[in-house]
Amino acid sequence: MGKKNAPPESKSVVKKQAAAESESSKLKRREYESKLRELQAELCMVQDWVKATGQRIIIIFEGRDAAGKGGTIRAITEKVSPRVFKVVALPAPSDREKSQIYAQRYLTHFPAAGEVVIFDRSWYNRAGVEKVMGFCTDEQHQKFLEMCPAFEKHLVVENGIILLKYWLEVGDEEQERRFTARIEDPVRQWKLSPMDLPSRQRWYDYSRARDQMLDATDTDYAPWHTVHSDNKRRARLNLITHLLEQIPYVRQPRTKVKLPKRNMKNAYDDQATMTRRRWIPERY
Repeated sequence: MGKKNAPPESKSVVKKQAAAESESSKLKRREYESKLRELQAELCMVQDWVKATGQRIIIIFEGRDAAGKGGTIRAITEKVSPRVFKVVALPAPSDREKSQIYAQRYLTHFPAAGEVVIFDRSWYNRAGVEKVMGFCTDEQHQKFLEMCPAFEKHLVVENGIILLKYWLEVGDEEQERRFTARIEDPVRQWKLSPMDLPSRQRWYDYSRARDQMLDATDTDYAPWHTVHSDNKRRARLNLITHLLEQIPYVRQPRTKVKLPKRNMKNAYDDQATMTRRRWIPERY
């Protein structure tokens, strides 16, 4: 006998079971924060090495909307200097920028010696949102896919820049859950961009664009590293661990810091002068 169709109620049961399994697979906050701190300490070592050697690094983050790019970038940059780790998240191009060579506005943000540049979205916009939303022609899209590997080889890698490319892949149900949370939570609604809701409607269009991009631009000298990001905490730890493994950094010697004593030569009651200042109310 063939299997009977499951009643409608069973679908919700399956979803609840999947949600419960996802919840159980989450790292406990304390465990996550402890491991993240270790990795962030290593990122500080990378920072020292980059500054000491004049190395240049570019890290590209791409992925579906709500895949967790922003949170991962914050985890990477939280404990390092913004003068070394620079985040670039460009808005839509201006009319002037549209008339330039496509990669021109990205080139101006390339790292100088001793800098790490993180692109939160990059020149790969042409392979994703521009292709799917019709912001470029099919000819422009195809030309980009053909030219991009040569661009990355000759202008980036062969110029001594370490190039790391990460694609964060979030599942259909998890993306829907994150979008719903943004819609319902007033402190998250700002995260909804004009492109987010259309991206839900055009899921498979984005999938095809992703596949075309990866097929054309995943090279030995500039490979794509794919990250499963349904679980944000695990994704961040996995990605940062992998990132550290790709950088040939060497721990730099650090001078022991000694806190100097205050010079008491011109000492005075500097707190008494503060009693008449405009202090804010202490409500907490």
